[in-house]
Amino acid sequence: MIHTPLWYTREYAVPWRMNRYLLEPSGIPGHFDCCAVDIPFVFFHQNRYFMLYTGFDGIGYQSALAHSADLIHWEFYCMVTPRQEPGRWDAESTSAACILRKSNSLYEIPTLRKFQGRYWLVYNSYPGTGYENGPAEIGLAWCENEDLRSWNRLDKPVFSWRQGAEWEQGGMYNTCLLEHEGQFYLFYNAKNTASVWKEQIGLAVSDDLLTWHRLSEHPVIPVGSHDFSSRFCANPYIVRDESAWLCFYFGFDGATACECLAVSEDLLHWEQAPQPLFRAGRSGAADEIHAHKPCVFFHKGILWHFYCGVRRRRPDDCGGFSDDYRGICLAASQPFHKDMFYSEEIG
Repeated sequence: MIHTPLWYTREYAVPWRMNRYLLEPSGIPGHFDCCAVDIPFVFFHQNRYFMLYTGFDGIGYQSALAHSADLIHWEFYCMVTPRQEPGRWDAESTSAACILRKSNSLYEIPTLRKFQGRYWLVYNSYPGTGYENGPAEIGLAWCENEDLRSWNRLDKPVFSWRQGAEWEQGGMYNTCLLEHEGQFYLFYNAKNTASVWKEQIGLAVSDDLLTWHRLSEHPVIPVGSHDFSSRFCANPYIVRDESAWLCFYFGFDGATACECLAVSEDLLHWEQAPQPLFRAGRSGAADEIHAHKPCVFFHKGILWHFYCGVRRRRPDDCGGFSDDYRGICLAASQPFHKDMFYSEEIG
């Protein structure tokens, strides 16, 4: 088993953070992103950059695509999982996490891969309205068109907490889907039903994307190994370095979330790094409370680390909910626009 010395953390360090959100709540009543923006998945398609992301409108989640010419300035492109008429299992609150990638390499910006002539997107849906109300299940949607505007959802969940162990009974969500040597792997986030719950990362495999089998009945990345991830190990994002598999994820200690790393040789057995990649930012920063939910790749000689940043809600904010204001942030290995980045201490 690979062990994770501190140099692993330094290897993937991103000491520069943008001084603003890339995407943030619209604050427009009735819009899918009125209250919050969350969970980035960035890829390159048809000569443009795209970001799959999720909005919250006070009723539930819905996901969309934004597009960009430079990875910095983003505009809304289309809805992906809009709210549907009552009756479907996934009608109320649906959050898309990722789309099947062509390559798993950390050193390539993600591009999309078709399986059986279709692009495949994985999402989770909560049964009730409100913020993450009820135990979520996992579904798939597919698109044949290159413009990515028309997504068709399967009629039933493909993976559920219902057949799972105690640590999954609170629901499952926030997934990473990949293919390796002819087999599909689904890393997923699950929680238990305790009032102060824990979130941990599990793994299932499939030959056809439709029938999934747990590769382990236990979390493959559990909580408790380190103080900074004592309650949550969540939102896996899996890529391949030249010598190992990397799982970027976030840890939560009950107060603040930070970006973390685990390393594996076989996708099943993982060693967690002994310190975070980076923690929440300084007071007043876009990520002063939480830095979490990673999407990471090298591109043009720079390590790009997209994530969700949460700060305290301010009186002049037009969006947000509760006491939080959350949007999409970027950290990088180099300050390629000096007026847009500031240095934040790592660790």
